[in-house]
Amino acid sequence: MAAGRGPRCGALTPLNLVHLPRWQEHLAAGLGLSLEPMDCGGPRVMPVKNASGRLFMALVGGAILSACSPSASTAVPPVEPAVGTAMLPVAAQAVATPPVAAAPVQPLVTGLPDFTALVERYGPAVVNVRVDARPQPRNTQQRDRGDRGAPSTPLEEFLRRFGVPDFPPIDPGERGPRPGEGSGFIVSPDGYIMTNAHVVQGAEQVTVTLWDRREMEAKVVGTDQRTDVAVLKVDGKDLPTVKIGDPSKLKPGQWVVAIGSPFGMQNSVTAGIISATSRDLPFDGPEAPPPFIQTDAAINPGNSGGPLFNLQGEVIGINSQIYSQSGGYMGLSFAIPIDVADNVRQQLIKTGRVVRSMIGVRIQNVSAAEAEAFGLDRPRGALVSEVSKGGPADKAGIRNGDIILSVDGRPVESNSSLPTMISTMAPGTETELEIWRERKLHKVKVRVVELVREGTVPASLEGRQDGSQATPPAPKEASLGLTLREITDEERRRMQTQGWLVVERVEEPASQSIRPGDIIVAVGGTPVRNVAELEARIKNSPRHVALLVQRQGETRYLTIRKPDQ
Repeated sequence: MAAGRGPRCGALTPLNLVHLPRWQEHLAAGLGLSLEPMDCGGPRVMPVKNASGRLFMALVGGAILSACSPSASTAVPPVEPAVGTAMLPVAAQAVATPPVAAAPVQPLVTGLPDFTALVERYGPAVVNVRVDARPQPRNTQQRDRGDRGAPSTPLEEFLRRFGVPDFPPIDPGERGPRPGEGSGFIVSPDGYIMTNAHVVQGAEQVTVTLWDRREMEAKVVGTDQRTDVAVLKVDGKDLPTVKIGDPSKLKPGQWVVAIGSPFGMQNSVTAGIISATSRDLPFDGPEAPPPFIQTDAAINPGNSGGPLFNLQGEVIGINSQIYSQSGGYMGLSFAIPIDVADNVRQQLIKTGRVVRSMIGVRIQNVSAAEAEAFGLDRPRGALVSEVSKGGPADKAGIRNGDIILSVDGRPVESNSSLPTMISTMAPGTETELEIWRERKLHKVKVRVVELVREGTVPASLEGRQDGSQATPPAPKEASLGLTLREITDEERRRMQTQGWLVVERVEEPASQSIRPGDIIVAVGGTPVRNVAELEARIKNSPRHVALLVQRQGETRYLTIRKPDQ
C-alpha cells in the first residue's frame, strides 16, 4: 500500500467504522485508532501510536457517553461480519440459515367424554315398558318336530344368543297374552311417557317400571304409525323428566348416548357417534317415514322407544330401528328426530289424533342422471312427478318436472325432507317454495291444506263400458328403443291419465327402465302429445333423458341414457 494512501476502494478493512455511531468513534479514539478518508470517499482505520495507555479511559468514557447519549437505545444493533470474513449476499445468508423444526401438528380430537354426570342426571327418567299383547299362535307341528322357530320372548332370545342348550320352549297357549318389552322416557312430571308405536301395538295391558323398580299401570294415550311414536300416561307426581333438544344442530361425528332395556336389561347405557343426520330408509306403505338419525351406538331388541341423548343431556331422538342380518346390533341404528316425535306427542295429548298438511304433489328423489337431465348443479331437492288437480300446488302453478329446492328458506336435500317440512305446518299456513324449472330458479307461494288419504284408480286399457272397442292408431317406432301408440280420447278419460303415448314394445336402452303398457306423459317438464313431439324433446335433451311415466296409476320420472353418437 502506498504511503499516505488508504486501501483501495472496495478492499476489505480490519474494522469498518463507516456507519458506527459517535460513541463508538470515542471508543476508537481511546484505543489509539484514527479515522482517515479512503480513496473512494469513505473513512479508513489506521493505528495511532501510544494508544495502549488510554485504553481503559476510552472504554469507560465510551460507556458513559453511550449511556448518557440522548439517542441511546436498548435495541440490539445489527450484527457485523466477523473480522477476516466477507459479507455474504442476503440470499446466501438465507441458505446458510439452519432449518427451523416444524411445529408438531395438534390432534383435532383429544380424550374421551365421561358420561357419568349425564346418566346420573337423566337416567332416572328412562323407563322399562312391558306389554301384554294378544297371543300369536305358534305352529304346533313345528313344536312336535322340535323346531322352535324364532325366539318369541326376550328371554328366549337372550338364552339362545348365549348358547344355553335345549331351553324349554314356551307355548303361547300356556303363557296367555304374549309379553313384549321396550323402553320409554318421561317428558312431564305428571307422567306422560314417549315410546315407539310398535312397542305397544296390540297391547292389552302396559306396565311401566321406573328406575327405582316401582311399577305403574300405563294408559295408551295414542299412537302414530307413520312416525312410530306412541304416548303413554301413568298417574304420577314430581317424576324425573328429560330435556328436549334440537336435532337440527346435530353433526356427524358428535357423541351420543342411548339408555334403555335391551333384552329386558333395564337402564343399560351405550354410547356412539352420529353417523348421519338425515338418513332415508326403505318403507312399505302409502307415506314415507321421516328421515332418521343414524348412529353406531349399540341398540338391541328392547331399546326401542328409549331416548338418544347428546352430550348436553338433551334428548335428540327416539331409538326405533336397527339394520341387522342377525337380529342384533351390527353398528347401524336409527332414531326418530325428537322434533318430529314431539310434534306428534303434543297433538296426541291435545286432540288424540295427528293432523298433517299437504300441498298435493307426488315427488321422488333426484338422482345424478336426473340432475343432469334437468340442468341442476347436483342431485338435491324433490322432483314433482304428479300434481293433484285442484290441489294447493296446482292452484299455485306448480307443474310436473319442477324440482322443489327449499321451503321458507330451508333447503330440501332429499324427497323425504319435504313431507316432514310440509306436514308439520298447520292447515291454512302459507309457505314459500323455491323451485327449479326450465333451468331457472322460481319462487311460488302455496297455502297448505289438511292431508286426506285418497284411493288410487288403476289404469286400464280394456274396452269401453258399453262393450264396444275403439280402433287404436297404429304403433310407431321412436328413438331410445321405444315403439309407441297414441292413446284415444276415450282411453285417456277411462284411465284418468294426462299422457298421450302408450309403450307397445321396448328395446335397449329404454328396456332397463320402461315396460310395455307404460304411458309417457312428458319429457322433462314438457308434456308430449305425439311421437313427433317426443322425438324433438329427446333430440334437444342432454346425455340423460328424463321421461315422466305413468304405471299402474302412479307417475314417476325414469331416466334413460342416450346412445353414444
